[in-house]
Amino acid sequence: MAFSKARYLAAILAGTVSGADLAGFVKTDTGDTGGGNVFPGVSRPFGVTKLGPDLYTGSDSYSGYQASGNFTGFSMLHESGTGGAPKYGVVSQMPVIGAISNPLEDHNDTRAAADQTELGYYKSSLGSGIKVELGASYKTGLYQYTFPSNGTANNIIVDVSHVLSSYRGQGLEQHYLGGNITVVKTGSGVSYQGSGSYDNGWNRSPQWTVYFCGYFDSAPSSFKTFEGDGNNKGHNLSRYDDSVLSINSTARLGAVFTFSSSSIVSRVGVSFISSVQACESIDREIPAGTSLSALRDETRQAWTDQVLSKVTTTDTDTTNLELLYTSLYFMHLIPTNKTGENPKWQSAEPYYDDIFTLWDLFRCTTSLFHVLQPVAYEEYIRSLIDVWRHDGFMPDARSSFSNGATQGGSNADNVLADAYVKGVRGQVNWEDGFSAMVTDAEVTPPNNKDSRDPTASTKEGRGALPDWLQYGFITPTYGRSASRAIEYAVNDFGLFQVAQGLQKSNQASKYLNRSRFWRNHWNPNSTSLGFSGFVDPRTTSGFLPQNPVDCGGCYWSNYFYEALSWEYSFNAHHDIDTLIALSGGESTFVDRLEMMFVPGKNTGGMGSSTFNYTLFNPGNEPSFTTPFLFNFVGRQDLAVKHSRYVAKTYYHVSPSGLPGNSDAGAMESWLLWVMLGLYPMTGQTTFLIGSPWFSDLTISLSEGKSLHITTDGGSEDAYYVQSLKVNGEQWTKSWVTWDDIFGNGGTLEFELGTEAKLWATGPNPPSPGSEWNRNATIAEILGALPKP
Repeated sequence: MAFSKARYLAAILAGTVSGADLAGFVKTDTGDTGGGNVFPGVSRPFGVTKLGPDLYTGSDSYSGYQASGNFTGFSMLHESGTGGAPKYGVVSQMPVIGAISNPLEDHNDTRAAADQTELGYYKSSLGSGIKVELGASYKTGLYQYTFPSNGTANNIIVDVSHVLSSYRGQGLEQHYLGGNITVVKTGSGVSYQGSGSYDNGWNRSPQWTVYFCGYFDSAPSSFKTFEGDGNNKGHNLSRYDDSVLSINSTARLGAVFTFSSSSIVSRVGVSFISSVQACESIDREIPAGTSLSALRDETRQAWTDQVLSKVTTTDTDTTNLELLYTSLYFMHLIPTNKTGENPKWQSAEPYYDDIFTLWDLFRCTTSLFHVLQPVAYEEYIRSLIDVWRHDGFMPDARSSFSNGATQGGSNADNVLADAYVKGVRGQVNWEDGFSAMVTDAEVTPPNNKDSRDPTASTKEGRGALPDWLQYGFITPTYGRSASRAIEYAVNDFGLFQVAQGLQKSNQASKYLNRSRFWRNHWNPNSTSLGFSGFVDPRTTSGFLPQNPVDCGGCYWSNYFYEALSWEYSFNAHHDIDTLIALSGGESTFVDRLEMMFVPGKNTGGMGSSTFNYTLFNPGNEPSFTTPFLFNFVGRQDLAVKHSRYVAKTYYHVSPSGLPGNSDAGAMESWLLWVMLGLYPMTGQTTFLIGSPWFSDLTISLSEGKSLHITTDGGSEDAYYVQSLKVNGEQWTKSWVTWDDIFGNGGTLEFELGTEAKLWATGPNPPSPGSEWNRNATIAEILGALPKP
């Protein structure tokens, strides 16, 4: 490793972009419009605080931000890149000019100019002439207001009932349930403390509470507290004066602070334990006198030290550098590290919240999380297991300390399996980890009666488990029956991997068999676009008619969730050799993969018009791995061709620069893998070889190790791999393992050219869930289908 470190130092001296410069390549508005739904405000890596604007347009503001509409407040808590329904938008302040007769009425403000955002800093210019500038630390935020100099009364409304709502009519809107506020007179002015309780949102959360503490760095000329009449959908007041310093009510409530100064600074902290803890965070993170510029610089340095400097390069192409570092930024906004802020139980284990969602993230985000943040990743694994200890199930998604919603399988199983096979040990209790996985595999969760799919639990676990255990397939008794079958099979393969590693041979055999149940949904007579054999819905009597290029609504109650049968039919990634055989062999498998990228073939799937009507959907996760499956059949060149085309066509450094919801960084992490020239097979140690976009790049790993990637001969037109050396040795496989390049660090040296070349003549990538080889006949496989 001394050689690798020396090369790294040499690269820096030769002109690697310095750590101080990396933050400038992060464009924090990338993906904040056009459905990307990212949060463009201010935050620290995995920070609790995500301070930014809340806009009202009549449609859902998922991260608070929209490019149009009126400002309703600037709040401390947000998610990033999610769909479904908004979450949080609480602990808010709203600046207002002039006398306020009723603070519960509409005090929205318009936009005078486009918002300005950069890493560590956010600015909004309101139609009233007010300028709002924001900065943040981990659990705290700083508001800096500049009012017009001719203002008669400059007010800050603190409305505890403020929350992001949903307008989709699905019953997913958040509700304010009550709270309290106390105004505290101090020697230098006033501060305020309190809490608000809320429920619902996309995960249909039960009641949860956030505590807050707010300081003003100059004294207001006056203040009033207010309380509504109890109709929390209305605007009527029951009281509004300065005679009561403290209010505790289920009615809407808050305070109005009026200033004679045109410049106002407020520092706010949040906690899920107490207002005292929120105040302590302010004193620790943003003490009095901290300037906005100093806080901005601290935030940029934190991102550089903890995230951006993990990947360095000598390349100078600005577009690629902005794509690289912007993507690194957005995959580190959530989950939220709420260690020390969990009100539900006391534990020595870390606690991570705001998991949106493992259905989106398990395919390629969590594996990159492992590479870039090994310490936080181990904490994350421990947190997932600790949720099982105290709440009964690991989450597939989780926010506000509650599991939900589960879109397909129990995908924490995949994440734990991936960590286990790649050697994550440390303080992880793997006996408990496996027990948590077994709970997913054996215990049917109670039905939470979600209107999106009332057939089984959408909160956690595997709601369709009764069919899976009884039949070895899933009938339409349960929503998303066909796509869930694929995911349950992958989940069970995860259990096999961990059971095998823990030397639990009987359980390993059991779950390996169950990981093959997906084959019971393979209909050899289903045809589409000249091909036969697809994953289809079925009953105990046989298969049901389903057009592989039409998934109906592609929603909770349909056979397939958010993707076509064409897409899901490629998703048994642990059993590729069997899939190749069922598809008609290697040549036909190549042709089927090629069909995924032919324009005009998608007539009934999601997002088809956006992506030239290809079956491959770059805007949703079930398609993520598909381009890289060419590596399994000797066509690594086609994996490069198609993945590079998608990345170059649908990803840009611009507000509409993502092909779909960011999904907590899932889109960005897919792009990062493409740019690095690798792609992970989750739950396995395999990484498929692509084509790097950089001539010289270093990834910092744990314990001072690194992976150094170089390319020679590459350009915008020369990107096909001609040859590859791994750790100095000539390489003829289209794949590497964790131990080859990440476990102890290593080197990848690519020769690139303009023409495709058959360089990967070695063994195909492994198919660890397959007992059949790819030359087996369809009749052989379907004649020996696995049984429960």
